[in-house]
Amino acid sequence: MQKLIDFDALFDEKLAEYMKQNAGKYSEKQWESIIPRLYRQFGDIHIPSVKNTPKGYYAAMTDEELAETLCRHVEEGVPVSDFLCRELEKRDCPDALLKLLGGEDEELLLFAVNLAGANRKAFDAYFRILRTSEDTELKDAVAEQLKADADAAKERALTMYKEGIETDLMLEILSRCKERDDEIYSLLIDAFRTSGEIPMHASYLAAYGDPRAIPLLLEVIDRDDINYLEYQELKFAIEALGGEYTRERDFSADPYYREIHGE
Repeated sequence: MQKLIDFDALFDEKLAEYMKQNAGKYSEKQWESIIPRLYRQFGDIHIPSVKNTPKGYYAAMTDEELAETLCRHVEEGVPVSDFLCRELEKRDCPDALLKLLGGEDEELLLFAVNLAGANRKAFDAYFRILRTSEDTELKDAVAEQLKADADAAKERALTMYKEGIETDLMLEILSRCKERDDEIYSLLIDAFRTSGEIPMHASYLAAYGDPRAIPLLLEVIDRDDINYLEYQELKFAIEALGGEYTRERDFSADPYYREIHGE
């Protein structure tokens, strides 16, 4: 079993030397753009103790070895190098990565979700996670990947919504579907009417992009009981769908308005 290599620590050593050699040469803001470039270059630098470059070190591994290395990094608390992550991403969601999605370690699952991305091969595992996990960050990460290919996730998202499981997340996913579907539109409209969470559900209507929602949005935004945050999200949704709201409103006494504008 190969020893884990903390490439980030090796980079930090070289960076400290470089910054010392160039002390006073760059502003803090300039360093913010220089450091990422140096890190990318570091990936192609041969490291004698490793007998390879960081990129080459991981490129030489099999899919199984990469997945095992990721597991060991997480288990042993050794920082996960970006070079390891990028190499796993390049493998197009191999079976070894899919196996990690069936595990229970939430930190490792989060890595696996971000590395598998919106690959449809991972969708079964994603919906299993949404059904079983109690980790909000993990479920949000899964939803982000499913939103990127929402049409492929549509049927399973509809099923979970009807079962009452993670309904808001399901609506968020469904709102990203590109193919028009009256059932999805009706669900989004009904949730907007009944949930009481105006900003969130207005954003779903904006994301879905069906202009049939404009009259309802105009009706709600014109109510005198909405607050400034609701007004802002409603106005954005109306404009995103091609509509316009022109009535002048005074929110100067609204606590959200005063907080945002520092009054």
